[in-house]
Amino acid sequence: MTEFVRIEETDTEGVAIMRLERPKVNALNGQVGTELLEVANELSARDDVRAVVVWGGPKIFAAGADIAEFPITGDRDPSQQVDDLIAATFAIENMSAITISAVNGYALGGGCELSMATDFRIAGEGAVFGQPEILLGIIPGAGGTQRLPRLVGITKAKELNYSGRMVKADEALEIGLVSEVVADDAVLERSIELAGTYAKGPASLAMVKRAMMDGMHVSLDEAMKIEKREFVKAFQTDDAPIGIKSFLENGPGKADFTGK
Repeated sequence: MTEFVRIEETDTEGVAIMRLERPKVNALNGQVGTELLEVANELSARDDVRAVVVWGGPKIFAAGADIAEFPITGDRDPSQQVDDLIAATFAIENMSAITISAVNGYALGGGCELSMATDFRIAGEGAVFGQPEILLGIIPGAGGTQRLPRLVGITKAKELNYSGRMVKADEALEIGLVSEVVADDAVLERSIELAGTYAKGPASLAMVKRAMMDGMHVSLDEAMKIEKREFVKAFQTDDAPIGIKSFLENGPGKADFTGK
């Protein structure tokens, strides 16, 4: 039984919420990292979940790591504090389900890193993102120096990481850090709505996601081999003949997929 991270079901078929709740600011300590990993693995194992919304509640997504746990004496090795959070971000990033961060309030440090592990980020108008670790004399440790450049480009990522500057929702949208900005009280609803559209999609969604994620880190030649691998797998799904037949008979966008 987890204490700070739980699964919440929704009325939208195929959509579940990964709910983070550690008062007062959803600070990410070692236990939260362990629980995020546990819940991510549990959701990944469920055939009935095809889209996941990560939500920190209506006021704050996650204000960052629990600074009180950082070692400042002895060998000062923070590996224990960050290892499970790193593993959790990889588990979320590698889910076959489509993932969306519903961001209200602050998503800073580890909170920003957690949000960047999902496929999309829906931000409230009052949301604030940032990697302020440099202001503490340290650096991001769960993806801030790696996922941020992949999302917003190397120059903008350098500026944000070097300065620790926070960005509001409108700027986050402009630089490509978030997908959409909505009213603060509509963040969860909109995220579930978007997740629901993907939950109704074909089984091949997982394959296009896998091809893109695996292909980002290799040469184009190797990436094309990955794409072919997933292309062939897509034809083996139940949804492929359904979609092809529907397209030939009724045009695009009218297939009723099974998700298998």
